[in-house]
Amino acid sequence: MSKLGEGKRLIKLVAVLVAEAMALLLSSCGNSERQQEIEYISGKYNVPEEKQLIVYTSHKEEVYLPIIREFENRTGIWVEIHAGGTAEMFSEVRSAAEEGRCDIMFGGGIESYEAGKDLFLPYSVSEKNILDPGFVDNDNYWTAFTELPIVFVYNKKLVSYSEAPKTWKELLSSKWKGQIAFADMNNSGTSYTIISTMEQVLDKDAKEILPRFYDQLGGRVLASSGQVIPKVADGDFLIGITLEETARKAMGQGEDIAMIYPEDGTSAVPDGCAMVKNAPHSYNAGRFIDFIVGYDTQQYAVENFYRRSVRTDLDYPYTGTLDQIDFDVKRSAKEEKDVFALWDQLENKGGQ
Repeated sequence: MSKLGEGKRLIKLVAVLVAEAMALLLSSCGNSERQQEIEYISGKYNVPEEKQLIVYTSHKEEVYLPIIREFENRTGIWVEIHAGGTAEMFSEVRSAAEEGRCDIMFGGGIESYEAGKDLFLPYSVSEKNILDPGFVDNDNYWTAFTELPIVFVYNKKLVSYSEAPKTWKELLSSKWKGQIAFADMNNSGTSYTIISTMEQVLDKDAKEILPRFYDQLGGRVLASSGQVIPKVADGDFLIGITLEETARKAMGQGEDIAMIYPEDGTSAVPDGCAMVKNAPHSYNAGRFIDFIVGYDTQQYAVENFYRRSVRTDLDYPYTGTLDQIDFDVKRSAKEEKDVFALWDQLENKGGQ
């Protein structure tokens, strides 16, 4: 099969059968005959343990759903999905892992996986030799999914190209105070990657750069990274910081934005996937990790999500000069806890 999303999904069958059971229940609540029919349906179509997988994901539904649907189609494995923000999902995975209620964490920058390695089990993907060696964890605790450069965007009706910021330093100019669309780090893994990238490009410590940048936001912090593009496009903010794939998709849909690759360099940190400790369906978890870096899935991500593949046998078809820094993932992971604590301090002060 050359494309994802074809065929029927096992989860749909289960949903239909559950709906049938509920209809029977509602039609005659006290009827023992109906109750026996419900129990028969539930028992007959119960998904066996060896055909189950529990995935926690911080991806948007438009990303995770076609991938998981195709995985189900090809393997016959039924996937239980838990979705939310990166920080939220990592927190929930930690709790679920203790009780053996999670197999996979899917989504979030690899610096978060580095910071939380104690959560994961090592797994070496079957096509590891085809993956870009720059995006491979030598200890096999995480597997990179796609490469995600950080870019600037601006409202092209309100800001000209000549006026738009071209470097991270220019973002800190007083002319942009209160005009930068940026999401709360507690709800967005991308926002942490942005701060970590700014630190490394400007060669500044988080204790120095984060308070300065937070002040530059002027008390205007968005609830989620999904708001960045719409808020810039409708003129609520003049500029924003986001992922290349998000910007390209919006531009392709005709939004009034333009994109800039920072001239002083930017990161292209991959998002990751990992098998969780105490995974109740570890064999299926391994199959899922192999699947997301398989050729078909990676090609689909490039063509439909505007993402860069981590495979060396797939090219990125879009133009643009990307000056990529040698992003220090281990440094970013080491600093994560302290940076989040500082962010919370700044938010609490700002709310007083």
